[in-house]
Amino acid sequence: MDTAAVRARAGDLPGEPGVYQFENGDGRVLYVGKAVDLRERVRSYADPRSDRIGAMVERARTIDFSVTDTETQALLLEANLIKRHRPPYNVRLKDDKSYPLVQLTDHAVPRIEVTRDPAEGATVYGPFTDKGRVEVVVKALRETYGLRGCSDHKYRDRDRPCLDYEMGICTAPCTGEITAAEYAGDVESVRRFFEGETGALTDPLRREMEEAAADQAFERAANLRDKLDAVEALVGESDTAVSDTTAHAATDVLGAAFEGDTAIVARLHADGGKLVERDRHTLDVPDGEGPDAVYRAFIPQYYAEREFPDAILCAEDPADADIEAWLAEEGVDLRVPGAGREATLVDLALKNARRRGGADDELGALADALGIARPERIEGFDVSHAQGRAVVGSNVTFVGESPEKADYRRKKLSERNDDYANMRELVRWRATRAVEGRDDRPDPDLLLIDGGDGQLGAARDALAEVGWDVPAVALAKDEELVVTPDGVHDWPDDAPHLHLLQRVRDEAHRFAVQYHQTVRDDVSTALDDVPGVGPATRKRLLRRFGSVDGVRSASLAELRTVDGVGEQTAETLRTRLN
Repeated sequence: MDTAAVRARAGDLPGEPGVYQFENGDGRVLYVGKAVDLRERVRSYADPRSDRIGAMVERARTIDFSVTDTETQALLLEANLIKRHRPPYNVRLKDDKSYPLVQLTDHAVPRIEVTRDPAEGATVYGPFTDKGRVEVVVKALRETYGLRGCSDHKYRDRDRPCLDYEMGICTAPCTGEITAAEYAGDVESVRRFFEGETGALTDPLRREMEEAAADQAFERAANLRDKLDAVEALVGESDTAVSDTTAHAATDVLGAAFEGDTAIVARLHADGGKLVERDRHTLDVPDGEGPDAVYRAFIPQYYAEREFPDAILCAEDPADADIEAWLAEEGVDLRVPGAGREATLVDLALKNARRRGGADDELGALADALGIARPERIEGFDVSHAQGRAVVGSNVTFVGESPEKADYRRKKLSERNDDYANMRELVRWRATRAVEGRDDRPDPDLLLIDGGDGQLGAARDALAEVGWDVPAVALAKDEELVVTPDGVHDWPDDAPHLHLLQRVRDEAHRFAVQYHQTVRDDVSTALDDVPGVGPATRKRLLRRFGSVDGVRSASLAELRTVDGVGEQTAETLRTRLN
């Protein structure tokens, strides 16, 4: 839009509070803003205050708007629209699932697991800052109290305990190896641990460690010592005292740091005199914006859908009267401490935000190696089939170096024995959904293709065809070579950024193979040719033994335990499959 077009459109707008949207010719929202007076605010874009805003206005073809009753409503609507449309010229929160949680599910027989996406009704503890440490503690809890960690699918309809029981990390409530009352008592012990009674785990671990040392089982004693250290370190995360001024109030402390066009906001949450939560959030920041813009964007986008603390401490003033009025209306005290314990807390938040580098910073190392912005969100793609039959594709997501299973997707593909065409179809499907706004996930920062130069070329063809501008690389299995549009990289085996790509690639492969096996078994198996085995019996056999190979290795007695399989059918199965 040129100057005259902006002024003409502004003249059509009311002089009331509201939200305006600059859009391109295809309906893509480029920028969302709030205004006390829509007409005056939009008119100001006829004389852009920066080159960045000038470029946005040039790309725009239309200006849409919504009127609100109050300035506070405009503030909240702006935050929601930014989240929904992810406009490229706004500072926007990319993902707020930064750190792992531990959940006890809301089942009659609860399971314990580390997650970033808690189930409805679950009892949740955390978040915690170190996923590896949390996993060690959860495993120690399972070894001590035997809580199940399996999915509902694996838990149902079992007639014998699984390998977890043999390994001593589950008491097998699925098959009645423990009574419901005894299991409930073990669940309660785990609850007590996470609610502060740390002796529920440290005491048995310490006793076992001392017994192992007395028996000169030094390797086991050292393993138990490491677990005890992990437990005590995890407990220490929430034991830090905070200032007297916030001892009886729920307080959030915010610190922001920049890296290129990305900002990290670290949030420390204090309640009842202790730091009980620590998390970090990534925002896309257009060129030219400073820390005040980051706080202005983060506060409404983050708190619009969450419970307010009693106070928010910031390293810098957001300098926004609307935000201050909104928070004051909600009873939240917004402060920028200058000295004292509160200033120390803000310094701690800034240190958390600046926490970069180090040997374990896989994302930073990957960004440096590829010459791209820090890829907080990576999506992996793989294809699985059997000579062109039961062709499926997987699309897995990693956020902050860890799998985000709620954002996994899978798709049946056309039946053909062509890996390149299959990958092209899979990536085209994802890109089309993203460009048309039919995918509810944020756009990734990097695509990882399982394969070599051919698969990467097919994926890039699909991206160009659809017009989805996302960087893509491939990882070939045989020699673990990273293929990019600029060439092939042979990174050292111990490179942390290679390890990250391997985890994404392996997870995409696992998810694809798992789905392929399901589709293959649904479509056709060797069981189809066995007299006396119909579709219902076939499904029961596969559910009972897991695969055709499982059926093949089962004994006659085991086969006869399946409903619909008599002595004659069991004999026929053994004859036909072996």
